[in-house]
Amino acid sequence: MMKGIIFLISFIIIAIIMGKLVGKVRMPAILGWLLTGMIIGPYALGWLSNSMLNSTWYHIINSICEVSVGLFIGTELIWKDIKKSGKQILTICFTEAFGAFFIVSLAFGCIFAFIDIPIYLAFIFGSIALATAPAPSLSIINEYKAKGPVTRTLMPLAILDDVIALIVFFMVIGIVSNLLAGGSIPLYYVPLMILLSIIVGVVTGFITSFVLKKEVQKKSTILLVLTCIIITTGIGMYINESILPKPMMNLMLVGVTFSTTFANIIPKERLKQITEDVNIVIILTMIVLIINLGAPLDFHLILGAGIFTAVYIVARAIGKLGGAYFGALISKAPITVKKYLGLTLLPHSGVSLIFTGIAVSTLMKPAPQYAEIIQGTIAAAAVINEVIAVILAKQGFKLAGELDDKNKLELNNEGIV
Repeated sequence: MMKGIIFLISFIIIAIIMGKLVGKVRMPAILGWLLTGMIIGPYALGWLSNSMLNSTWYHIINSICEVSVGLFIGTELIWKDIKKSGKQILTICFTEAFGAFFIVSLAFGCIFAFIDIPIYLAFIFGSIALATAPAPSLSIINEYKAKGPVTRTLMPLAILDDVIALIVFFMVIGIVSNLLAGGSIPLYYVPLMILLSIIVGVVTGFITSFVLKKEVQKKSTILLVLTCIIITTGIGMYINESILPKPMMNLMLVGVTFSTTFANIIPKERLKQITEDVNIVIILTMIVLIINLGAPLDFHLILGAGIFTAVYIVARAIGKLGGAYFGALISKAPITVKKYLGLTLLPHSGVSLIFTGIAVSTLMKPAPQYAEIIQGTIAAAAVINEVIAVILAKQGFKLAGELDDKNKLELNNEGIV
């Protein structure tokens, strides 16, 4: 374990250096972090091996990182501020999410109708395409200190999008697994997972508000926040592993509700101090998550990508871009949100790979040939889409005029960027 932790620290340093290098060509640091994961992952150098990725200690650290990154969203969700635009955000969230689901399902449904593949497979593709991976766009916001209508809309939308994705995906998988009689996921399981995530986050966040209310020095604040995060993660993991029939409670949702709860209770000035003090923690946990996002991506799949991969990438992009534009139009959002929000919603692979794993395990026994189609298509799409999507996401913020290129993110006072 100690050897593995030393390796992980080394990987973080490599990712920081890679982030600086891609920054020289005015690309977001996250692209360097993502490439680091792919290069050191099991399909390239193998330094971050499958055994390490599947180890218990690595799983625990990754879970802590998921809850920690939830701080970045949750501390921005102040009820008094977001209730003014709540209907607008919900409208856009539904249109961009179901836009992707509808277009991808329709595209594959048309193809499968001609090549004698069951239509239910098209809906599985659609439900996988629905989700957005929030970490890439959020890391760009953090790196460039982005501010403006697109940024304000994306922050709460990022987590709401994943909640909708969870509901739709597990409903589709539940119906398909029942249809194939290959072991089902009860439909009540979906709202149960979301409700438990929110309950754990609210309870621990409420208790944390009393711990963090008093002003203390920076080191003490970081220590207190980390302790609360670890306790929250521990509770979430225990419920996930020991109580639920399948470990799929959304720990990032736990982190968001946890931080949203204490952010709306403690004084505004104290909250500002906390967010400034723990920014280094959020950045480091983002780096770990992005490395973990890149590691399972097999770049060799780019060479074998076929028509299904191309259809998936294009159809999902059309659904997200069109859905975001339509939602912004009918909700009378600012012009920059109409034009550029969709670009920030294209990153996808973290959530898509999780959903793909579940879909493949569901289909492997009753329909292994269709499990292979899903696995190959999404894996190749993840590699291609993620690199392109990170670049386009930054471009979206840039075109919206919300990036501060001069205010680059610093990891510490020594100037590590």
